[in-house]
Amino acid sequence: MSIMLSISRRQNSYILLNHSRFLRRFSYDVDPRPEIKSESQEFVVVKFVKTLQNTPQHDWASSESLSALVVSSSSASPLVFSQITRRLGSYSLAISFFEYLDAKSQSLKRREESLSLALQSVIEFAGSEPDPRDKLLRLYEIAKEKNIPLTVVATKLLIRWFGRMGMVRNVVVDVLLRNGLVDDAFKVLDEMLQKESVFPPNRITADIVFSSHGVSPNSVWLTRFISSLCKNARANAAWDILSDLMKNKTPLEAPPFNALLSCLGRNMDISRMNDLVLKMDEVKIRPDVVTLGILINTLCKSRRVDEALEVFEQMRGKRTDDGNVIKADSIHFNTLIDGLCKVGRLKEAEELLVRMKLEERCVPNAVTYNCLIDGYCRAGKLETAKEVVSRMKEDEIKPNVVTVNTIVGGMCRHHGLNMAVVFFMDMEKEGVKGNVVTYMTLIHACCSVSNVEKAMYWYEKMLEAGCSPDAKIYYALISGLCQVRRDHDAIRVVEKLKEGGFSLDLLAYNMLIGLFCDKNNAEKVYEMLTDMEKEGKKPDSITYNTLISFFGKHKDFESVERMMEQMREDGLDPTVTTYGAVIDAYCSVGELDEALKLFKDMGLHSKVNPNTVIYNILINAFSKLGNFGQALSLKEEMKMKMVRPNVETYNALFKCLNEKTQGETLLKLMDEMVEQSCEPNQITMEILMERLSGSDELVKLRKFMQGYSVASPTEKASPFDVFSLG
Repeated sequence: MSIMLSISRRQNSYILLNHSRFLRRFSYDVDPRPEIKSESQEFVVVKFVKTLQNTPQHDWASSESLSALVVSSSSASPLVFSQITRRLGSYSLAISFFEYLDAKSQSLKRREESLSLALQSVIEFAGSEPDPRDKLLRLYEIAKEKNIPLTVVATKLLIRWFGRMGMVRNVVVDVLLRNGLVDDAFKVLDEMLQKESVFPPNRITADIVFSSHGVSPNSVWLTRFISSLCKNARANAAWDILSDLMKNKTPLEAPPFNALLSCLGRNMDISRMNDLVLKMDEVKIRPDVVTLGILINTLCKSRRVDEALEVFEQMRGKRTDDGNVIKADSIHFNTLIDGLCKVGRLKEAEELLVRMKLEERCVPNAVTYNCLIDGYCRAGKLETAKEVVSRMKEDEIKPNVVTVNTIVGGMCRHHGLNMAVVFFMDMEKEGVKGNVVTYMTLIHACCSVSNVEKAMYWYEKMLEAGCSPDAKIYYALISGLCQVRRDHDAIRVVEKLKEGGFSLDLLAYNMLIGLFCDKNNAEKVYEMLTDMEKEGKKPDSITYNTLISFFGKHKDFESVERMMEQMREDGLDPTVTTYGAVIDAYCSVGELDEALKLFKDMGLHSKVNPNTVIYNILINAFSKLGNFGQALSLKEEMKMKMVRPNVETYNALFKCLNEKTQGETLLKLMDEMVEQSCEPNQITMEILMERLSGSDELVKLRKFMQGYSVASPTEKASPFDVFSLG
């Protein structure tokens, strides 16, 4: 319907624009006559053009021969000046000649006609320029400033070009106002202000209406105008318009300013909001109750609650332009209570609730209590939040689904899943039903504690309640099922997701591919990749890393190389995880030479440097082979490259030191571990207890656990002597 209406309006505009009576209003009264080229006229044109070409442009104004030609040429038809302009061959020369002709226009016998026809030729040149917009606008402004009537041809050209640029309605408004047809102009403006308007007003519209013609708009129309500009991301233009109107001392009221304040508030531009309020105060424009609501809402959203409270106290009781007094209402109090709760100032929020109850015709409602409940839930005071629900009921305010979702969400965030379920079931008994948000919260909470059975239960309950799951719920279920490796259930949820008209996102695809890789289900992996391609989703680094790890575990190094090559072709550099997966695969099949080759390639040809995990893979592999020297060399390389070893690094080295003759090296490594502030774990203690079984050695092990050096009898390890083992 709106499309048809828009088409109809466009057709009506084009009919109007091509109507001869409209064009006469806009243009010079007489259509340009057919060009009659007499020999004398042609001679004048040729002579004038040659003189212009032979005279430097900066000397035109002082040239006596050109001045004489202007006087003599004006005796001929005004069409002479149009022909001269055309033959100059470029926009820059044409506009320069027009400006020269305008300066000499007192010498012209038929000034208006001559300038009008010359300007038509300049407009023709401007329209053929690569970017004609600014040039055409300037020519249109010149015509208005110098009161030069446009020819019908020039008018049609401007309308055609302005139409392409979405500016034709501005031209129409300008013409109608110039001819005193104010009501008709405002009808066009009203059409521009419609929500479905293809051509909303802009700064040029404002200049035409307010500056060029001095129309004084009423408050309702101006508010609509400012709102339309703000909606179309033209807040700066709206600001300039109101500033100009204030400078011109136009009588104004609060609503247009409220429209701009709302826009600035949505963008959290508090500085400019403050400037606008100060401007309002300077020109004695009184704020109203809407202004108050906008200001405190924006300040509370930006967590500037003290400023919001100050504005609230300052503006209450003030008189508006219509003589009414600004009175606080429930929305104002609710906004402030919510703001206080969100910054944890719950005591002050409760005090404000008491004030609210004392205010005339200002009764707390469900929103008020829900704000308090949310505040207590955020603070982890779940029992107090439940008490607020009881207070709601005492005040005969029925809890709603927002109340339920707030409490359930708060309990789930603070690990109170069972409490949340009990509360929800109690609310259901009281007739308060859950919605999609309620079930999504419970499903997410169940998945986060790996209780997928319960998540599926709430999914089924959701369907029974007639709530349609959204994509987020399906993603949560898929994530939970992938974590517990339930591939068949995951496939079933994917099918349900597609039946609901949704598609998987890249994260879900990656989780499923990872699951099927772990299950060695190559067929399903291929199916997921094919599905991804159909949906137009490109694999990312996680996808490739998962596949590389999968092929590596199956010793399919040809596919690994192909995946890495494809990864680079897709513009993705292999990550440290990519290299780690391949190096681990080579190590797992005993191909340590290939692993070291790739490891060295990281430092030489790749932007990725090895991390602790990759060093640990290699150190662990050499330790298993009993090659302590190579393992220790890699650990020393970590020191040089400032890669911090962790408990896994030392555990791998400790496992390799099983000879009695290596006891001193073992103690030095233990000292280094202490110096690195590297906490031993259970595996560390099991390995060391096997290696240090004597009574003296057990004393040293105890000292090691207490953070003391064991290579030196009593010294505490120095925090600065970090890499002492050579």
